[in-house]
Amino acid sequence: MCGIVGIVGQQPVNQAIYDALTILQHRGQDAAGIITEDCGRLHVRKNNGLVRDVFQRHDMVRLQGNIGLGHVRYPTAGSASLSEAQPFYVNSPYGVCMAHNGNLVNAEELKNDVVKEDRRHLNTGSDTEILLNVFAHELGKQSSNGLTPEHILNAVEAVHRRCSGGYAVVALIIGYGLVAFRDPHGIRPVVMGVRRTLNGIERMVASESVALKPLGFEFDRDISPGEAVFIDRKGSLHTRDFSGAVSYSPCIFEFVYFARPDSIIDKMSVYKARLRMGEELAAKILRERPEHDIDVVIPIPDTSRTAAMQVAHGLGVKFREGFMKNRYIGRTFIMPEQSERRASVRRKLNAIDLEFRGKNVLLVDDSIVRGTTSQQIIDMAREAGARKVYFASAAPPVQYANVYGIDMPAANELVAAGRTVEEVRQFIGADWLIYQDLDALVDAVHHENAEIESFDTSCFSGQYVTGDVGTEYLSGLEALRSNSVKAKRDAQVRSEEMQDNSYSESSEI
Repeated sequence: MCGIVGIVGQQPVNQAIYDALTILQHRGQDAAGIITEDCGRLHVRKNNGLVRDVFQRHDMVRLQGNIGLGHVRYPTAGSASLSEAQPFYVNSPYGVCMAHNGNLVNAEELKNDVVKEDRRHLNTGSDTEILLNVFAHELGKQSSNGLTPEHILNAVEAVHRRCSGGYAVVALIIGYGLVAFRDPHGIRPVVMGVRRTLNGIERMVASESVALKPLGFEFDRDISPGEAVFIDRKGSLHTRDFSGAVSYSPCIFEFVYFARPDSIIDKMSVYKARLRMGEELAAKILRERPEHDIDVVIPIPDTSRTAAMQVAHGLGVKFREGFMKNRYIGRTFIMPEQSERRASVRRKLNAIDLEFRGKNVLLVDDSIVRGTTSQQIIDMAREAGARKVYFASAAPPVQYANVYGIDMPAANELVAAGRTVEEVRQFIGADWLIYQDLDALVDAVHHENAEIESFDTSCFSGQYVTGDVGTEYLSGLEALRSNSVKAKRDAQVRSEEMQDNSYSESSEI
């Protein structure tokens, strides 16, 4: 999962992009990057680390220009090395930069086509570089005597016909403006905002609506599935709907975990969705254990807090904050290696003993993925003196690989895959375990004003909305994206970069 932002302004955009990336930091903590354009000259800074660490004052001074892109990243398909930090750039045609959130499920097929048929070079294992070269190739086919908005929208249409998967994209064409588009299923989110100034209109594209308001942009709308959007340098908007098949099926896991609660995605409030998740979960607990002996409900900070509060209300028991979070430790789910996730849990959370001692405690988390974090948290609750530790997941069992941009690469890394609820309970060490039902989750997230047709629930249901994900693909994905393979690949690439003194993290193009 990644965060993207693009701004066409009437004044320098470097600070605004930086601020937007800090707001979207929850979507990726592995790397950050910004590219700006000033009079045809590109300025770029990207590196591994958090936004606040990557960009220093001298970097910001160099990032001049009234148009630019930003990206925060955590790796799924590719390496965690600096060479795959975004945005990416190709110089032909015209000069194109791109930031991307998602995964292509036909990446290997596209890679062969890009190299053999389009005769373009690929230098990394990143889906973004493939997508960028596909777009650049289609853009080059449109016109050799300059570009019109029509040409640019045609190129996006061609990208949709070649690419399959979940993707939200923002791209910069030097001298022309900003392009944004979303896969024909609307799996990954992207929104538009507008700001009117004395100097003219400014427009912004971002992964989540929460990035708009703090920068003074008004929420305009979500980009529709398959829609192509071009914003010229004056801020004028040109759009086109995809002429092919579309199905509005956003990723439901955005509402469970990734998105900030104050975001609105596809006309649905993340906060309201999580409240309703808690209501649905409380109702299920009362059906299964009407005579429960729960003394207190405690959330696992931070994502589950909203749902846990509603669980406590529905059960008529106390809600307490039993864990204090060290906010300088990253989100454990999106850390690139399992060893980092394990080591960080106890550094991140500290139990308040008096909230546990002698009580029957219901811990509520947004989901259970690998199970190791849940296991350690339950141990901490027992060490703090809990009499019994029950565990509730606001989401159904995660049993299948997510192939559209979430780091659930292999089923054998998922605790619920091939296990019953009782077997998962034993693995994590809870006295009782309850999961949300999938139908209840869908009902909790869906809003009657939303125009969506369904949700991508593939990590819960095994049903992939693009319709082209089979057993062979999933087996190959498991071999490619396991934690051990990632770690080995990252170590090799970083070693090569250390030996290459010509590699630059901050430069002008």
